[in-house]
This record gives sequence, structure tokens and C-alpha cells, in this order.
Amino acid sequence: MSAASVPHTGPHTGPHADPDSAAPDSAAPGAAPAGSRRSLAAALFLGSVGAAVVLLASGQVWAEGRAPVGGGALPLQAEGGDVTGLPTALAVVGLAALVAVFAVRGAGRLLVAALLALSGAGAAVAAALGAADRSALDEEAARTTGDTAATVQALTHTGWPYVTAAGGALILLAGLLALRYGRHWPAMSGRYERDAGPRARGAAAIDPDRPEDLWKALDRGEDPTRDR
Repeated sequence: MSAASVPHTGPHTGPHADPDSAAPDSAAPGAAPAGSRRSLAAALFLGSVGAAVVLLASGQVWAEGRAPVGGGALPLQAEGGDVTGLPTALAVVGLAALVAVFAVRGAGRLLVAALLALSGAGAAVAAALGAADRSALDEEAARTTGDTAATVQALTHTGWPYVTAAGGALILLAGLLALRYGRHWPAMSGRYERDAGPRARGAAAIDPDRPEDLWKALDRGEDPTRDR
């Protein structure tokens, strides 16, 4: 047999071709890129940890001082919530936005992601401004001494306001990741929408002479008496 009579078979058309070689080297349609999966995990981690840090640090002592009483001085302390309640409130808003970002799509997801970022930024700024605040202890000194003109003395601040600000920055980073990569993230209802089609097409035929088929149809929410 001459060489011209031998049929030419390419690497993808021959009878012994490797079936894996014919498959395209690409991800399945609708699959999230690896980068978006990493950004999703990072946003969840940063947002949840940041909110926890803000809530924890806001309950710690931010400032200490003394109020003059008679011939002595009364020690006073002010927690983060006494100085400003904004970081705590915004951390709760950030947590809600972090969950809600998976329940919406399109423009709604961008809006929720922006809210997440703004919550973190607001918590960080409020905590930073409260790091040097003395009004909370001045009010405490006036209330303790009964003198409206009394002010706190020997005022010192702790590092907890800056820890709170760092937590707010983590929430901000989570929001920025959601703004940048959120359009690739899955939504909560996506799995149920994908499963609905095949389940409806795969419904088994009902035999009216078999009671067990009738009961199964009723369990699936179908009408076994309709014409098929």
C-alpha cells in the first residue's frame, strides 16, 4: 500500500485520539475565576475580623483621668462607647452589608459594597478622632463632682482607639474588594435557580394504577390527575 493511500488522521480526529486532548483548556461557563474566589475569601475574612475588632475595642477604656473632689482626686475612665458610638454602629452596619452583598446582584451589589466600604471608613475616622477626645471625661467629672465647670485632670489616652480604627480599616478593605471583584462572586439564590430546571425536566411519569406513584407526585407538589 502506498503512502498516499493511508488516510491522515490528526491528533483530535483519529479513532485512538485522547478524549482529554479534544477538551478545551478553559474553565466551565459560569465558573468563578480563581482570583475572584480568593477575593471572596479575603473579603469575608477582613470584614468579619474587622467588625469583631471594632466591637471589642470599642468596649475597652479609651481615656483615663482624675476629677478633683474636696482635698483629693477621683479616678475616672471613659470607654469607647462613652467617647463615640459611631464605630460600634457602623461595624454592625458593615456586618449586615457583608452578608447582604451575596443576596443581591448587579447594581444592587455595587451599592451594598459601597455601603460596606463607607461603614469601615466611617468607623476608622470616628475612632481616630476619638483618640484625643476629652469631652467624655469632662462630662463625667462634672457629673461626679456636681460642679458643671469641673474638668478632668491628668488625662491620658490608651491605644484602643487606634485598634478600633484598624478594625474599621479592615472593613474598608473588604468593601473595596467587593467593589472590585464582587460582580464575579456567586449569589445566595444561584444554586437553587440552577437546580430548578433539571429537577423539573427529570420528573418521573406517573402510573395511575400505582398508589405509590400518586403519593410521590403529591409529595413533589404535582397534580397526579392531570392529563399526561
